[in-house]
Amino acid sequence: MATSNDIKNGTVLRIDGQLWTIIEFQHVKPGKGGAFVRTKMKNVLSGKVVDKTFNAGIKVETANVDRRDFQYLYMDGSDFVFMDNDTYDQIHIQAETVGDAKDYMLEGMSVMVASNEGTPLYVELPASVVLEITYTEPGLQGDRSTGGTKPATLETGKEIQVPLFLEQGTKVKVDTRDGSYLGRVND
Repeated sequence: MATSNDIKNGTVLRIDGQLWTIIEFQHVKPGKGGAFVRTKMKNVLSGKVVDKTFNAGIKVETANVDRRDFQYLYMDGSDFVFMDNDTYDQIHIQAETVGDAKDYMLEGMSVMVASNEGTPLYVELPASVVLEITYTEPGLQGDRSTGGTKPATLETGKEIQVPLFLEQGTKVKVDTRDGSYLGRVND
């Protein structure tokens, strides 16, 4: 247990049996009345974001979230198999838990798996990854300086928008938070 004064970004709270992570918080001390903490929380499992206000000093139940480095090994049916880098134990995580992270994961990639009491909650990727373009239409001569974009399919199957001059087989850096193109990678 902690008090509402201990709330910080990234803190995970257990409210009504569900886990919520704090995205934003603000301690407010108005001129009149008692202080309070205004928060924006995200449900760890569903991803739903809500605003909640706590009175200052009230008890809140924090949840212990264990974040560890894992290596993505392979897909087994609809489950993803990961290996703990410390103990070499393998765990199966359902596709719903992996979520959109699957669009950027390659076999052998290191990821962060957050779990609570042995139950995997979510998979966290690095901020950016390098992936190869497996298919894109050829750019037209003369279109190179217009700054336009075209769709390109990555080796994971994810489709993103890239500049017109990029060709099939090019390695690109992709932002895992929003799927945006960050730049070309030269080997």
